[in-house]
Amino acid sequence: MFAPLTAGMNVADMAWEVKCREEDMKQRALENERRAIDDARRSVDEKAQQLKAISHLSALIAGFAMVVIVEVQIDNSLSPVLLAIFGLTVSIVVGTMLIAMLNCTLMLVAILRYNTVLREVPFGDFWRMRCEEDFKYALRCFNAGVPMFMATLGELGWVTYNSHPNRDIAASIITVVAGVTLLLWWSHTERKWTDFLLGGSDAKLYDPGNSLFPTVGMRGEGEGEGDVEEVRVKGVKGGEEQGN
Repeated sequence: MFAPLTAGMNVADMAWEVKCREEDMKQRALENERRAIDDARRSVDEKAQQLKAISHLSALIAGFAMVVIVEVQIDNSLSPVLLAIFGLTVSIVVGTMLIAMLNCTLMLVAILRYNTVLREVPFGDFWRMRCEEDFKYALRCFNAGVPMFMATLGELGWVTYNSHPNRDIAASIITVVAGVTLLLWWSHTERKWTDFLLGGSDAKLYDPGNSLFPTVGMRGEGEGEGDVEEVRVKGVKGGEEQGN
């Protein structure tokens, strides 16, 4: 007597479960799409901040060099050799920083045009194919301009104080300060960060074989790998259960 009613209720339950399952799959697909869009936007914003940092600092240094060219008072008794060297270093500073700034600015415009919704190409592939080499080129120009800027500072005292009776003392102090700064740049900052930044997408935050990254306070080799593997297995099992 109740068999047809029970069968009908079972069919209705199955239909309801199928409908809920379809709606759940649609909701998951929508959430995955939202996460993909957010990830793409974060990647674009990250690269944009990097490009802005290099572009702004390059423009600042180039502006300082241009002010030196315009405002410095050249004495007629200045050695032509020193004058030529001074003009060469200042122009190299302006040129290298200008190239770095223009490359970063144009790359910034390019990545801001990237469509984070459609994503015809993943942003990582877009960056590697279109921007990474230019980013490295801009960074090399910036790194080349910094020593020239310090050389300009070292020469500036001899050019500015050429006719002053105490020129040797004042100019020597400026040159020594510029030389020490340049030495610190080469021995620490440039040595530590240039190779890492030029590594591009393959750069690693931690390289156990590099002595520049101390291991004090870090986990030993193999320590904690079991925990990571356990979490990974749990994540895979959880995904399989959701799929079933």
